[in-house]
Amino acid sequence: MNIPNHRQMKPVAISIIGLIVIFSLLYVWRNARSANAEHQPMPPIPVSTVRAERRNVAEELQAVGSLQAVREVLLAPDTAGRVTGINFHAGEFVKEGEVLVQLYDAPEQADRAAAMAKANLAQLQLQRTQKLVPTGAESREQLDQRKAEADQAIAAVRQLDARIQQKSIQASFSGQLGIRRINPGQYLNAGDAIATLTQLDPLYVNFTLPQQELSQITTGAPVQVSVDAMPGQFFTAKVSAIEPRIDNETRNVTIQALLPNPNGLLKSGMYVTTRLALPATHNTIVLPLTAIETSASGDSVILVQNSDTQGIGKTVAVPVMTGRRLGENVMVTQGVQPGDIVVTAGQNRLPPGATVKISSTVPLSGGMSVPAADTSSIMAK
Repeated sequence: MNIPNHRQMKPVAISIIGLIVIFSLLYVWRNARSANAEHQPMPPIPVSTVRAERRNVAEELQAVGSLQAVREVLLAPDTAGRVTGINFHAGEFVKEGEVLVQLYDAPEQADRAAAMAKANLAQLQLQRTQKLVPTGAESREQLDQRKAEADQAIAAVRQLDARIQQKSIQASFSGQLGIRRINPGQYLNAGDAIATLTQLDPLYVNFTLPQQELSQITTGAPVQVSVDAMPGQFFTAKVSAIEPRIDNETRNVTIQALLPNPNGLLKSGMYVTTRLALPATHNTIVLPLTAIETSASGDSVILVQNSDTQGIGKTVAVPVMTGRRLGENVMVTQGVQPGDIVVTAGQNRLPPGATVKISSTVPLSGGMSVPAADTSSIMAK
């Protein structure tokens, strides 16, 4: 009975031994292949670079602002009344003192005529008493009473003149009127809107800048202004005021410039782009923004060192200190020296100490002249 069992186990044992031999051969083959792969050097990784050079940078601060009229009011009556006359057209330019709207003032005019008659009578009585007092026909007390009566009559006339003047809405300064909001015969309450009156020349330009730029801003500095509605046109304003306090939330300072607008092309409320020129920075290193790596430990760049004639070298990470952003570039104040070769793209795929080959050199945008600074980018940073 035992002999057949041994015969059945023999093929199974042979199969197991065969599988062990096959797996052993596969293991040896895989290790040999891995060993050969480790001995084969990886080819250099192609990278784009830029050579650091010192240059002079003509700097300016750029910000988005808005235009504001130096003088702008909403015309409205001081007292209620019915409109009897409208002496202007929408969009018309008017001069200071022109009567624009007349309210019904017949009752006040009648009261003034009566008050004026009383004032004339009081004045005649005063003159008569002044002549009779020296003769003793009238007393000094009666003279004082006549003076008081004459003064009261004149005051009543002046009071009615003020009420009549309230019925006449005049232009408080020369400027352009807006859209008319009333009609003849309409009854107006005190404070009802009639139209806007705006002085368009000059205009205020209001914009904000980061607080770190405050030391470089002075009153009278020129500001270049451009408007999207008028591409290609530039206007020059001058800084007229600097807000003495810093905004608690944004840490920005508000700047106001005065902009001449003799032709009235610009309107109050327009959004504008402002450029404030700063003193030029000399002998500074400027790199593309793509060359800067930002992490929790700070900013850094990847340098290619010890490159041969074929442009093959080793990479090393170097911490840097950055300054003002200049469009698509940034000033580097520490960490990079003139002549250093800086990787401008693909730094995140380079292992430490990687062998790279310089495939192309990226020229700095704008050549030797660096584009203007954009404070919106500064604030975002």
